[in-house]
Amino acid sequence: MSARIGLQQRINDYLAERHRLGFELRSRDTLLAGFARYVVARHHHGPLTADLMIEWARHDKWHHETPATWAVRLARVRHFARYLKQFEPETEVPDESVFGPEAGRVAPHIFHDDEIVQLLAAARQIGTPGSIRPATYEILFGLMASTGLRVSEAIHLLDTDVDLKLGILTIRQTKFAKSRQLPIHPTAVAALMKYRRQRARHVATIAEMPFLISSRGRRLGEPLGVRQAHRVFNMLRDSLNWVNRGGHAAPRLHDLRHTFAVRRMMLWHAEGTDIDQMMLALSTYMGHAEIFYTYWYLTAVPELMALAGGKFERYADLTGGCDE
Repeated sequence: MSARIGLQQRINDYLAERHRLGFELRSRDTLLAGFARYVVARHHHGPLTADLMIEWARHDKWHHETPATWAVRLARVRHFARYLKQFEPETEVPDESVFGPEAGRVAPHIFHDDEIVQLLAAARQIGTPGSIRPATYEILFGLMASTGLRVSEAIHLLDTDVDLKLGILTIRQTKFAKSRQLPIHPTAVAALMKYRRQRARHVATIAEMPFLISSRGRRLGEPLGVRQAHRVFNMLRDSLNWVNRGGHAAPRLHDLRHTFAVRRMMLWHAEGTDIDQMMLALSTYMGHAEIFYTYWYLTAVPELMALAGGKFERYADLTGGCDE
């Protein structure tokens, strides 16, 4: 390490840069602070070495003693080492395969348009006649499919978070302690406006009330439960007999969010838009803590892999033609 600038200051600068890019990295703050303490305890001087980082990765405080855990820890400090190398060129960056690959994410089920239509139609049939329940679940599923919201984000929307005049949703302090505003399509605005009118026939609209309401007995007007939302989705899914195209046991409610991201990328590709230039916008819209969570779709989803493969083949054809 530089004698002029200490390790903790470099870590603080790295984290500050990440925060300026819109990321909340609380777990990374803790891990890197622990790494700095480890370096001090080892009385290490000079450039950071790969061996030092590997040794630290093995010493997690929970004593999991599993290569998968070590791989996650090493990946976090590798990102910092790559940042540090621009200031301290002698910094070593450990190979990412030291402990084997980080545990991967399972490929999602990407819904076809007709499956989403079937899901919304099935939602309209649940509940007793005159109940708000069918409309609530139709809106919940439709909102997730059209905006990529997490189910918890949709359920925790307050009425005041839904500005239908401007066509904007405000998502407050969610999974990564981040708030964001999402513009929504005019068709979504129309559907939400219709739901708000339907809801007003059952409960009075008051400040800070949930936008999506439960309809069950004394819970009328209360927020939906996340578990209940999953149960209703699973019930409808099983009745629709879809063919599962994902890596999980069956299509999941969360796959509506994945579908939104993939369809957005495919549309950009069809329009000739440079996807790489739009990835930060999509990452911000979806509330991802790290942009690599957004890039993950490019390698995990067959539809996008096919597009990437086709693009590479066209590039190879062009370069091959120039060589001749």
